Amino acid sequence: MIVDEIMKKDVTVLFPEDSIAKAIKVMADKKIRHIPIIDQDHAVIGLVSDRDIKDAAPSIFHWDEHKESLERPIESIMTTKVITGHPLDFVEEISAIFYEHNISCLPIIKDKKLVGIVTETDLLHTLVELTGAHQPGSQIEVRVPNKAGILCEIATVISMRKANILSVLVYPDKKDDRYKILVVRLQTMNPIAVIEDLKKAGHQVLWPNLPGVSS
Repeated sequence: MIVDEIMKKDVTVLFPEDSIAKAIKVMADKKIRHIPIIDQDHAVIGLVSDRDIKDAAPSIFHWDEHKESLERPIESIMTTKVITGHPLDFVEEISAIFYEHNISCLPIIKDKKLVGIVTETDLLHTLVELTGAHQPGSQIEVRVPNKAGILCEIATVISMRKANILSVLVYPDKKDDRYKILVVRLQTMNPIAVIEDLKKAGHQVLWPNLPGVSS
């Protein structure tokens, strides 16, 4: 999946000369937390978050005494070192950028112009969709050797029961790097038969560990 498929293309923006007060109003009206700051060529030159606004705005206890500070231009508080992405970047690549840089949004640039934005909420929704967690189903965790063809073996066992696979995630086994943990989500509310088949085929099912199911 690429960024173009999940990014918001109708991006709310401001110009550097716009006031902090205007940014506060726009965020409140649009119910957003980030505003890219652009120049006349639609190039991103900065970014303002609700945290920047909170740090710059006067205390509610002294609001009337410092109203003039809200008329300062937004460029006086914006972040200028902005990390950006491209519409053709892979979602997992930008997820790593969010993780490594501890950011909460990523403006998307094409031909030096702003064309979209991705937020941490967009990534969360995408993760839920990719894992199928929003659909009724069951989850099975299987510990398997870290070798070629093992996923095919697991899928073959599952296919014998005509169970539909919603998603497959692979995690390293932290206790032994010779193994992997496969997390398979199935479109069935009763995975007992599949679990029995997996165990009969010699696979180690970690979850669910159902009583009465043969090991």
